[in-house]
Amino acid sequence: MTHILAFPGLMPLGDAIAKLSGAQVGEVDLHRFPDGESLVTLPGDLAGKDVAVLATLRDPDPLALPLRFAAETAKEMGARRVGLITPYLAYMRQDQRFAGGQAVSAPLFARFLEESFDWVVTADPHLHRIHSLEDLFDIPVRRIETAPLLAGWIAANVPDAMLLGPDSESRQWVAEVARLADRPYEVLEKRRSGDRSVEVSVPHSEVLLAGTPVILDDIVSSGRTLIEAIERLLAAGARPPICVVIHAVFAGNAHDDILAAGAARVVTTNSIPHASNAVSLAQVLADAARDLQAADPPIRRSAEQTTR
Repeated sequence: MTHILAFPGLMPLGDAIAKLSGAQVGEVDLHRFPDGESLVTLPGDLAGKDVAVLATLRDPDPLALPLRFAAETAKEMGARRVGLITPYLAYMRQDQRFAGGQAVSAPLFARFLEESFDWVVTADPHLHRIHSLEDLFDIPVRRIETAPLLAGWIAANVPDAMLLGPDSESRQWVAEVARLADRPYEVLEKRRSGDRSVEVSVPHSEVLLAGTPVILDDIVSSGRTLIEAIERLLAAGARPPICVVIHAVFAGNAHDDILAAGAARVVTTNSIPHASNAVSLAQVLADAARDLQAADPPIRRSAEQTTR
């Protein structure tokens, strides 16, 4: 990797990745006009360089077109290849049509990105019915796993942790973090009846009451699942829990609401910049991007060959 183009707000992570990979880093200038259109300006001389655009997609709609503009402009300026490092990859949750007429956004967004990028690196996307990112993308793609990093933080900071998964879908992931941290775990039962309506049942466990509860979640948006779990844990006599989250989406006042509900602390990775960031993804992102950039350029399938 020779040049990193960091979108606004991502320069600290860009600097860290650049130091680890020996790359240059510059910030993408993104200007929004009063009519809602965007002007993207790239820094530096990109001719002949391998470029990685660094952009996290917490609020994807205003970033989607500037992201494509940045990639295509880098190519116009002579970049050899342009990849995307997106620690948080949006639009992965809608992986099937739940009601007539709905867009299935996961494959649509993947195709949107691969039209401009030669490879993609991301951290633990929210995949459910889709087995892997390779099922979505026709370009090289790498998913980095955060479980070892989260387990390392828990082992170092919460030696008496009792790990809790927010729902049955999290069982395999939470079990892996628990194994790496050498701590016990349980999985909560969750029933969702709306975007902000969640019911959580907490298991009754002597181990849970004896240790410090650590609730793990991959994405926190409204925070309702964590808030419900915290309230149930405290009502059961548990200590104030620590919440460990991969992607700090935190819509509205979600972070403050989680703390107000009784969480002892909220810890997140820096996939999305936030004051709660305590686990850095810089090294694993740098390693994955370096591997993809060193690989042979992808052979893209034609529209006639592509079947979904």
